[in-house]
Amino acid sequence: MRVDKLKVADFHCDVLSKMQASPDINFDNDPRLDVTAERLASGGVELQCFAIYLSATRGKPSFEHVLGQIDLFRQKIVNTDGLQWVRWKEQVGNRLVGAPPQAMLSLEGVDGLEGNLFYAQLCFELGVRFLGVTWNYANWAADGVLEKRNGGFTEKGRKLIEWCNESGMLLDVSHLSQAGFWELADLSNRPFIASHSNAAAICGHVRNLNDEQIKALIAMNGRMGLTFYPWFVSDDGKARMDDLLKHIEHVCSLGGEKHLMFGSDFDGIDTWVEKLEHPGKYPDLIEQLLRYYPEDTVKGWMYENATSFLSANLPSQVSKP
Repeated sequence: MRVDKLKVADFHCDVLSKMQASPDINFDNDPRLDVTAERLASGGVELQCFAIYLSATRGKPSFEHVLGQIDLFRQKIVNTDGLQWVRWKEQVGNRLVGAPPQAMLSLEGVDGLEGNLFYAQLCFELGVRFLGVTWNYANWAADGVLEKRNGGFTEKGRKLIEWCNESGMLLDVSHLSQAGFWELADLSNRPFIASHSNAAAICGHVRNLNDEQIKALIAMNGRMGLTFYPWFVSDDGKARMDDLLKHIEHVCSLGGEKHLMFGSDFDGIDTWVEKLEHPGKYPDLIEQLLRYYPEDTVKGWMYENATSFLSANLPSQVSKP
């Protein structure tokens, strides 16, 4: 099997926040970006999830900032000649030969929704399909992983969970506190994902998931996207592709072979795994994985585990009122 024939899904990048900060950035091939249209094509990335991340450098997060990044996504990522926007389960895997890559839209931290579920509904109507509840700190919905008190969800946050379950908006626990993780696991009637988190047993970064959390994701048929930020890969902050294999091996040892995917965090990181600096390098990672694992298993990690989750859990356009 030629490595350039394996498709890739990547569940997290921060292109939009960079574009909001520097409006002159060109998504096609701008050197200021890790993820560009050219690199997605050369890397075989068939599905890329773009996060709406509201940097603290822009002041207090607001819904206006959220709308600004949605507009950038619409105008510069999925414009007439751009990527194909995925919003419904019927679009997943329904690909014509030679079609451009697909793109999804997520929200990293609900701070910008300002505690207003109507804003969450507007995000859904505008095409956002994943909500990461927090970034690293507390907001109106829950505590992030760096909050020392390790609190769970607020009353409004629990209403947000209920609304997500009813509407079809999917939830993402990367950055959520441990208490929040377990409360969500108890309250949600739908599986969720960790879009960009690694295994704490291999690298002790606070953002990585412990074994019990990973087992819980597996039990609910959720998904775990391994991230390429070196500090989440190796305790000394220096990482090679082989170091990612340690996380893969560990998650698989817990029963997670069918639940692994990737969430690179490209454009949200300032150091990179050696020889994995942008999505154009995905074929090199695939080649490395194929040295040790069967082709069907690698296919699952690179693309099929992610798309099977979307096919099962995205809302249906057919049932849309």
